Parts: sequence; C-alpha cells; structure tokens
Amino acid sequence: MRRSLGWYAHFKLVDSDVVAAYVSNNSIRAGELPALIADVHAAFARSGVREEVVAVVEKPKPAINPKKSVHDEYIICLEDGKKFKSLKRHLMTHYNLTPEQYREKWDLDPNYPMVAPSYAEARSQLAKKMGLGRKRKAA
Repeated sequence: MRRSLGWYAHFKLVDSDVVAAYVSNNSIRAGELPALIADVHAAFARSGVREEVVAVVEKPKPAINPKKSVHDEYIICLEDGKKFKSLKRHLMTHYNLTPEQYREKWDLDPNYPMVAPSYAEARSQLAKKMGLGRKRKAA
C-alpha cells in the first residue's frame, strides 16, 4: 500500500476484497449487494482486525538490502531492483516519488545518494573543467 492512500481508503479496499471474494463464490442479487458491503464493513469495525491487516500491509519489502544498493558504477532501485547511474528521474516517472519520499519510504539516511558515486565524480570533474563554481575574472 502506498503511504498516500489514507486509512479509510485502505479499509474500503480490504472490504471490497472480501466482498468480491464472497460474490465470486456465491449467488447474490444486485439489490442485496449494498447490505453485504455494509455488513462486511461493520464486521471489520467490530472485530479489531483492521489494525492487524494495516500493520502487515504498511511495511513494503525492498527489492534488495539497502546496504547493498550503492555500488561505485551504479545504484540499485529498492522499488524494482534495477540498476541506474541516477535514480531521480526513474523514481518520478515510474513511482511518482521524489528523492525525499523515497528515502522516507525505505527509512534511508537523508544523505543516501541518488546518483552512483563514479557518475557523481565524473560530473564533478566535468564541471570543474568547464570552470563552473569559480568566480569570474575582473574585467
């Protein structure tokens, strides 16, 4: 479950899964469906099962151990296990996550890199070679 999905919406998803499973195995008239949904929702509300279900669903598993995800030539995405020189664009286009949200989701250090170390060094050398970061010469 994504963090942006609220508690109420998550409970509705669980309710709908149970109702869908019931309806797929039992004949029910369309007019009885709203009552079935209300009964399932009320049953979950009374049982206290919701907290256990949410606790299990809330914690996603990374594709790889975060400690083994940073290599000199590439960085491995914890979402899908793919290798990249830079993660920022991949995270936004495929998962709609900013680097800050990604770090928060996987409980990573705020200084966790989004770029492979060798790539960052190469870009740094290129910038220095171009003279970026130096003050302009007096005219």
